[in-house]
Amino acid sequence: MLELEIIKPHVHVELDEDAEDALLETYATAAQRYVENHTGRTLYASSTDVPKDPETNEPTDESALVLDDDITTAMLLLIGHWYANRESVVVGSITSEVPMAVDTLIIPYRHYHFG
Repeated sequence: MLELEIIKPHVHVELDEDAEDALLETYATAAQRYVENHTGRTLYASSTDVPKDPETNEPTDESALVLDDDITTAMLLLIGHWYANRESVVVGSITSEVPMAVDTLIIPYRHYHFG
């Protein structure tokens, strides 16, 4: 969903380097799933990708979420983190999460289901 042309500069990889393309694409897919899982919505690249009823032209996916700057930023933060920290445990260093970075960007898009 996010193009490598956007991801590579964020993680400081030259656009013409392709050795890590598959890894970056895997991270991009994981970031998309993270956003979808944490918002309860289906992410679409653009409004034209959202399925529509052929008769009314109204969206048929009530949980549709179109990629925007907030979601792109959240995904880039996730991809950058995973790219820089390729293991689940870091030994010999003190780490801290950037306060509310990803969650702050995606929480306004959370789809709540009331039953």
